[in-house]
Amino acid sequence: MTADGQFAGPALPPGAAPGTTGHPDDEWLRVHPASPFVRGWVALAAITFFFGRDLFERTLQGQPVFEDGFARRAPWLLGGGAAVLAVAVLGFVLTWYFTKYQVSGGYVRVNTGLLFRQHRQARLDRVQAIDIVQPLLARVLGLAELKFEVADAGESAVRLAYLRIDDARQLRATILSRASGAAAASGAGPTAGADAAAPPGPGNPSASFGPPAPEAPEIKVLSVPPSRLLGSLLLSEQSVFIVVGGVASVVLSALTDNRAFYFYLVPAALGLIAGYWNFFNKGYNFTAAVSPDGIRLRYGLLDTQAQTLPPGRIQAVKIAQPPLWRPLGWYRMQVNVAGYGASGSAAEGNTRTILLPVGRFADVMAMLSLVLPDPGTDQPEAVFTAGLGGRDSGGGFTTTPRRARLLAPLAWRRNGFAATDTALLIRSGRWWRELVLVPHQRTQSLALHQGPLARRFRVADLVLHTTAGPVAPRLTQAGLDEARQLFDEQSARARLARKRQTTEQWLRQVVPAGEPTPLPVGPEPGPTPGGAGTTEGHTHYQQEGQQHG
Repeated sequence: MTADGQFAGPALPPGAAPGTTGHPDDEWLRVHPASPFVRGWVALAAITFFFGRDLFERTLQGQPVFEDGFARRAPWLLGGGAAVLAVAVLGFVLTWYFTKYQVSGGYVRVNTGLLFRQHRQARLDRVQAIDIVQPLLARVLGLAELKFEVADAGESAVRLAYLRIDDARQLRATILSRASGAAAASGAGPTAGADAAAPPGPGNPSASFGPPAPEAPEIKVLSVPPSRLLGSLLLSEQSVFIVVGGVASVVLSALTDNRAFYFYLVPAALGLIAGYWNFFNKGYNFTAAVSPDGIRLRYGLLDTQAQTLPPGRIQAVKIAQPPLWRPLGWYRMQVNVAGYGASGSAAEGNTRTILLPVGRFADVMAMLSLVLPDPGTDQPEAVFTAGLGGRDSGGGFTTTPRRARLLAPLAWRRNGFAATDTALLIRSGRWWRELVLVPHQRTQSLALHQGPLARRFRVADLVLHTTAGPVAPRLTQAGLDEARQLFDEQSARARLARKRQTTEQWLRQVVPAGEPTPLPVGPEPGPTPGGAGTTEGHTHYQQEGQQHG
């Protein structure tokens, strides 16, 4: 079964032409020989600990290192340890030997397994994001893991661990060049003629690609200072809860003269410290840049990660502002990307879906200019200001009708929606403010929800279904007539937007074939990722960010 949900054919289509790697299709490439040891160092450490634990404990206790009779058991212990170590090393070597990858014919393919063979392939035009991950040991050895996220994949569709960092960057650039259509736009794509019209892949074995693409240049958009990141942690909701819990423990201990209440804070404090460290370690040195192949995010203190999000692959965006961040004007941005919501551990998934851990209004506008280059309105300043901090009908928002104010006494004047030519905006929350943006073409389906109380007040909730992730677009307590009208209009807008999207290759949607792909040069963030002819929306975002900076 392939990563995009189809049954895989043979590992290599017969008669395929040379691929992007410069090798014939019958010669696959292997990962770095040190890869299994980078992945399996924990197993080697466990073996060493098991056989050396007694010696270490006897040394700490001041006892003789070798007890009586050790000479008779030494050969057996050494032989057993050597056998276990040999089996482990042999397993690592066989894992490396039977792991091969190839980029050819519009697909990336990976073969793994000795007894249970597995062949995985992912279409390049379905690539949602590519990550370069470097654990601490891999950084020391100059290696990196490459992750490919593909639409509808329940986990990372393809993982290559580990490659030399230069090879990983080169392979990422090649795949993104093929996936975006930049290779075809520059004349390096499939050969001209009848085969060029057909999509590359096993069904078109004569399609041939040129040499590997160079890594695309980039322009830095923003960075998050460590001091701001640390301040956001101290002013987070978790800090409030631990402070409230500490005060409650002190009060209860003083009233009851029972010191046991303090012990309840220990697990909470340990969990809080672990959460702080994980967020700080993952968010340290966060930088965002724009390049023709997408939005590049880099972060990490010990384990570094470099994400590349192709433009148009982001399904939904959420901008949140907790109460304690409001005086400082800080915001957090999260996104839904196909494959991210269900991949890896919960902590990993939460980190990978953060578009901006903490930033000011100008930073939010800069990131929005990359995610949604065309705001779809002539007054983006009024619309987004009203969405982030406004109330009532300012900025074109339609809010909860006054008759339903008893259902949300504090938030009924803020809960609302506004639609531009390119996205639907949903705002909510009086104290914990949120603004959700869903591009029209990313609306997969809609649903109207109405409970007994909602029927009594003639209101309804409108739910937009996107890919799994931290963003759950839901318009709460809209007027019944307005909700029904929005349901019909949003369905029509989504259908029209999908018709306009004629190809999954994002550069070919805006760059005519044969023309070069421009990239802006200068200190300011450039126009759209991929650079083509839609700079007006970015200029609007820049003006708004400058006025609120």
